[in-house]
Amino acid sequence: MCGICGWVDYERDLADPAARRELADMTATMACRGPDDEGTWVDGPAALGHRRLAIIDLPGGRQPMTVRDEGRTGLALVYSGETYNFRELRERLASAGHRFETSSDTEVVLCAHQEWGRDDPRNAVRELNGMFAYAIWDSQARELVLVRDRLGVKPLYYYPTAHGVLFGSEPKAVLANALAERVVDADGLRRVLTWSADAGNAVFRGLREVPPGHVVRVSREGIRELRYWQLEDTGHTDDVPSTVRHVRELLEDTAQRQLVADVPLCTLLSGGLDSSALTALAARHSTEQVRSFAVEFAGYTENFVADEVRPTPDTPYAHAVAEFVGTHHSDITLANEALMDPAVRAAVLHARDLPVVGSGGDMDTSLYLLFQAVRQESTVALSGESADEVFGGYRDFSDADTVAADTFPWLAGRMLNHDMTRSGLLDQSLAKQLDMHSYINDKYRTALAAVPALTGPAAADPHERRMREVCHLFLTHFLPVLLDRKDRMSMAVGLEVRVPFCDHRLVEYVFGTPWSHKRFDGREKSLLRAAAADLLPESVAQRVKSPYPSPQDAGYERWLRAQLSVLLDRPDSPVAPLLDRDALREQLAEPIGHRSGLGARFQLEQILNLDAWCTDYGVALDL
Repeated sequence: MCGICGWVDYERDLADPAARRELADMTATMACRGPDDEGTWVDGPAALGHRRLAIIDLPGGRQPMTVRDEGRTGLALVYSGETYNFRELRERLASAGHRFETSSDTEVVLCAHQEWGRDDPRNAVRELNGMFAYAIWDSQARELVLVRDRLGVKPLYYYPTAHGVLFGSEPKAVLANALAERVVDADGLRRVLTWSADAGNAVFRGLREVPPGHVVRVSREGIRELRYWQLEDTGHTDDVPSTVRHVRELLEDTAQRQLVADVPLCTLLSGGLDSSALTALAARHSTEQVRSFAVEFAGYTENFVADEVRPTPDTPYAHAVAEFVGTHHSDITLANEALMDPAVRAAVLHARDLPVVGSGGDMDTSLYLLFQAVRQESTVALSGESADEVFGGYRDFSDADTVAADTFPWLAGRMLNHDMTRSGLLDQSLAKQLDMHSYINDKYRTALAAVPALTGPAAADPHERRMREVCHLFLTHFLPVLLDRKDRMSMAVGLEVRVPFCDHRLVEYVFGTPWSHKRFDGREKSLLRAAAADLLPESVAQRVKSPYPSPQDAGYERWLRAQLSVLLDRPDSPVAPLLDRDALREQLAEPIGHRSGLGARFQLEQILNLDAWCTDYGVALDL
């Protein structure tokens, strides 16, 4: 896992000292993603930068990495991520005549492009199983290829310029180059205020993400985005028992593949079905005792109060799993004071790059602190992220009104009371200009058009057709936001988090199953529960879903309100002109708990984060 960046300018030799300094500045922004090593490479119009977090082949995997054709550099690569099937690919490539100088997966990816991807890079990428974002410069064709994994686990941004392109693992790498403007216009602000992935709008004007499942080809003729993977209708014909067996086979294989590392590895264990199944599989296939970690807030379990979102605390269930499967378990206990530490919150927001709405400041901060503690013991962690989207775990999937709503399901359901655009806190003229309803509706219609049609007997059932849409929306527009958060918070402390439930073979297979299979026992995540039942204590296998924990201490919201009161009195606040100050003061004066506690708190955090982000990045708002 690493941080990458680079620059192509077809009208300039980037070997000149000024360009090299800018490349160094871009690369330096990725230091947290790659604390172990750094490297740069320049060839005329192309410049590549790399920061390394060493996971596999610690001495041999340095980057940028090149491969030579007829005595000269043919391809140069900067790579971030993991290719889990690199050993099988290495054998195939060796049989085809390739000779390897390292045992790293990076060299395998480079040779795969040399063997299969020179005419069309998609042919090489389709061979890879993993999470990755990388850039390859072809010195002979004078072409740059940017590649992102199928689900968007690893981030990659690019910024077209007059004579080429800038790119990086994070916006800050791109923005370190003087050619990139730190401007946010109305469309960028709309993206900030919407919980939905949009690769074409990365908030800063001109900045884009490489879409998941795509390659971007950059040449003198221009820039082209090309898809190499998408979810498709598979015409699923397996019955429920056969489907459960195949899910288990895929989970076993995926767990084995993702345990490969030359550094300490652990699991993130919440005591929920997803992380517990993953931890059990890791313990089953690991040659060493698996370490597991759980997050806990001081006094949370002892003083827990059940609500409609979180019916049970995590800790007792995490302990039950750890004892059942035999992990070496640790609880990471966080104090509210740490969540409110200004230095920690500033580090979190800087790592996040974008003040994404609805993420919850305490959730981002607690993830950061959890990962920081885990990093003291391990360099790689396995996470259960994405199982809810793959197997249908959220309440949104079973709430009839949410499913029927003519919009993104999470905006109709759980996110409704978090949405600052509906709370009356924005300045009325700005809210009218943004017209968020039309913006979201347009994005929703575009997203629906991409859903593959359902075929077979299930196609005659309107509910099956709608659930196909709902599942596709969650996988393509909700999950990428969560994956981005986990990547940013983990890589900010140099921890690689792997997400086995994002294995594309598993996602493809489960997506293709009828909704009736996914709910064959009338409960959420039926297929996963059945596939992992023998691995877990009965109490955990039957546990009702409980989301990632959030502090229940009212002191946290009091602190938020105090910070906002200070913000409203600051004449230099960049976000204050965007707000209806009277409405916000009225809300701050209400008793805590007068509104939906979680939703009201999210709104306050959104405002604070947006203000701090504008200040940190020197954002110019062009509204």
